[in-house]
Amino acid sequence: MSEGLSHWPFVIAAYVIGVVGTLGMAGWSWIAMRRAEARRDAARGERTKGQE
Repeated sequence: MSEGLSHWPFVIAAYVIGVVGTLGMAGWSWIAMRRAEARRDAARGERTKGQE
């Protein structure tokens, strides 16, 4: 019994969703980390690297 429906578009879509989701979470985490570091430095009263 064959329905003639290819499964590959669904497999490729699943991989794309996985990769995009992973990259999105990594980017979001990186931005959150940079903001937290900036808040920490501001609380300590430290200068940024460009202001030396």
